[in-house]
Amino acid sequence: MKKLVGLSFSLLLAGLSWAQNDPVIMTVNGQKIYKSEFLQSYLKNNDAPSYAKDSLELYAQRYSDFKLKVAEAEAQGLDTIPAFVKELEGYEKQLALPYLVDSAQNELLVKEAYERMQKEIRASHILIRVDEDASPQDTLAAYNRIMNLRRKVMGGEDFASVANSRYGSEDPSVAQNNGDLGYFTAFQMVYPFENAAYNTPKGEVSMPVRTKFGYHILQITDIRDARGTISAAHILVLAQKEEELQAAKNKIDSIYAKLERGEDWSVLARKYSDDQSSRNKGGLLPDFGSRTKQRMVPVFEDEAFALTEDGQYSKPFKTQFGYHIVRRVNWKPLPSYEEMERELYNKVNRDMRGQQTQASFVVKLKKEYNFTAGAQTAPALLTGVVDSTLFNGTWKYDGTHADAVIFNYANKDYTLNDFASFLEKTQRKQPMKNVDDFVAKVYENWEKTQIIAYEESQLKNKYPAYKHLMQEYHDGILLYEIMKDEVWDKASKDTLGLKNYYQAHKEDYILPNRIDANVYELYNKKDAKQAYKMLKKGATMADLVAEFGSESDLRLRADSLILDPAKDARIKSQNLSLGLNKAYEVNKNFYVVVVNEELASRPKTYKEAKGAIIQDYQTEMENAWLEELRKKHEIVINKEVLFSLGS
Repeated sequence: MKKLVGLSFSLLLAGLSWAQNDPVIMTVNGQKIYKSEFLQSYLKNNDAPSYAKDSLELYAQRYSDFKLKVAEAEAQGLDTIPAFVKELEGYEKQLALPYLVDSAQNELLVKEAYERMQKEIRASHILIRVDEDASPQDTLAAYNRIMNLRRKVMGGEDFASVANSRYGSEDPSVAQNNGDLGYFTAFQMVYPFENAAYNTPKGEVSMPVRTKFGYHILQITDIRDARGTISAAHILVLAQKEEELQAAKNKIDSIYAKLERGEDWSVLARKYSDDQSSRNKGGLLPDFGSRTKQRMVPVFEDEAFALTEDGQYSKPFKTQFGYHIVRRVNWKPLPSYEEMERELYNKVNRDMRGQQTQASFVVKLKKEYNFTAGAQTAPALLTGVVDSTLFNGTWKYDGTHADAVIFNYANKDYTLNDFASFLEKTQRKQPMKNVDDFVAKVYENWEKTQIIAYEESQLKNKYPAYKHLMQEYHDGILLYEIMKDEVWDKASKDTLGLKNYYQAHKEDYILPNRIDANVYELYNKKDAKQAYKMLKKGATMADLVAEFGSESDLRLRADSLILDPAKDARIKSQNLSLGLNKAYEVNKNFYVVVVNEELASRPKTYKEAKGAIIQDYQTEMENAWLEELRKKHEIVINKEVLFSLGS
C-alpha cells in the first residue's frame, strides 16, 4: 500500500544515538547501507526476530530485492518527478512535527490530557459568533452579548431557555438540543473549550471563553468516569415521520426475532439496515468513546455501553433517526498512561495544544541560534508604507527600507524586503481591518515560520532517527511507483500475455463440483412445509414470493444460485438430489432446495479466473524483472556484519 507506517514516537524520545561503530552491511551500486538501518527494518518487520543464519539470509535477500527496485526507480528518475517530490514533502512536514515542539511542555500537556480522559463531562453551551480576526469593536460587542446572557443565567433564568431565546445562542443545533452537547472528553472539543469545561465545577457556569467560533459560556451538568472505547455495529430502520413509526417498529421487531433465532448479524445488516454507510460492513460504525473524536446521540451511546459482552446485542430502541438494534463488537477500557503515551503525543502535536508548545520551542531556538533583533521592527518600518489596498489584494511594495535588517538568525540576515515581498505575494481580498495591527500579526507568524523552517532543514543532521525514517518513506513511495509501472499496470494491461499464461496454467484454475439450484430460505417450519407443498404442485419462484411476500417482509428469501456443496453452510451437510428436496433446518432457518443441474468439476474459463490469473502473472513478471535488476545493479552483502546481528 502507498500509505506508510507513521512516525514511531519511541524513536524521538529515545533519541536513538546510533553507535559510531555502525558498519556497512550492504551496498547497492556503491551506495552504503548501514547495519543500523538494516536492523531497524528487520526488527520492524519481524514480531519474533530470529538471528539464525538462514533467517538473516532470507531477510537480506528480500531487503536487497527491495533496494534493487528503489535503485531502478532512481535510475529511471522517478525521484525527480513533481508528484513524488510533493508527496515526500508532505510526509516530511508531518514527520517533522514532533521535533518542532517544546518537549518539556509537551509532556505536561500529554499528562494533562490523560488525566482529563479519566472523566467525561456533560455540558451545555451558548455561543455568540465572532471571527478570529474581528475588529476590537466587533469583539467587544460579542463579549458584551455573551456576558449579558450569562447574567441572565446567573440571575436564575433557565440555561436552556436562555440558549433557545430569540437573541440567545448562535449555534445552529440549539433548536434541537437546547445547547446540550452531551458527554465529551479530552480531544473531542477545541482546546480552549475543553479547558473551560474541565476547569468549571459541576453545576456552575463558566466565564466567557474564546474559540475560533466565537465566545461561549458553559454550564457543566454532569461529570462521570470514562466509559472506555467501544466498537459497535447497528441495524437501523429509518422512521423520521410519525406515520412511519409503526411500520418501522414492526420491521425492527421482526429483525430482532430473526436474531433471537440465531440468524447471522452481518447478513441481516446488509439486507435490512437503512444506514447506507454501514450496511455493507455488517452495520459496523466508527469507534466511539474515550479515545475517539466520534460521538453518537446520548441514547445510542447509553444502549451501546450498557452491553456487557462482545457479540451481545440490544433490544430495539428509538432515536430521532428511527429504530436501532446495536451490537457490541469490542470494548476496551481506557489503557494505562504507558500504553497510550505514543498516541497522546501524536494527538497533542496535531491539536491546538501543539501551537502552545511550538511557541515556547521558538523561544528556545532563538537562544540556540543567537537570534538578534534589528534596530527597528518590520511593522514599524512599514508604518505608512502599507495601506488599505492590501485588503483589495493590490498593494505594491515600493522598496522603502528594503535592505534594513529586521533580525539575524543562524548567522543569516533577514531584511525588510524578505518580509515585505512575502506580504505582497500572499495578500488577498478580505474585509478591511486596522492596517498596522494586521501587518504586526502577519509578521509575528512569518518570523516564527522562518525560525522553524531553519530548524526543520537541520533535522536530518541532528536526528539520525528522523533521517532513517525519511529514507524509509522515500523508498516506500518509489517502490509503489516502480511496481505500479513495471509490474502491476503492465500485467493487468498485457491481454495477450495473460491469455498465454492462462493457457499454460489451466490446471491451476479448477472449479469444483457444484449445483445450480433455487434456494428458498424461510424463517419458520410451517412456512417451509407450505413452500415445499406449493413447489411439489408446480409453483414457481414468483408464486412463492407472491405467497410469502418479498424479503423485506422477513418471511422468505428466494435465490437462484450456483453453489459448492463442500463449502456452502446451507447445503454442506445435506444429501441433495436432482429436483425438489424436502425442507430441512440449518441454524434455526428452514430451507427448501430445488436442484436444477449438477455441474461437474472443470477448468475455469479465462473470464472466471481472470483475477487470480492477473495476480499470478504479476508474480511471474516481478520475478523475471528482479532477475534483470540483479544483472543491472550491483548488490554486495557483508555476511560477516549480517551474521553479527543479535550478538
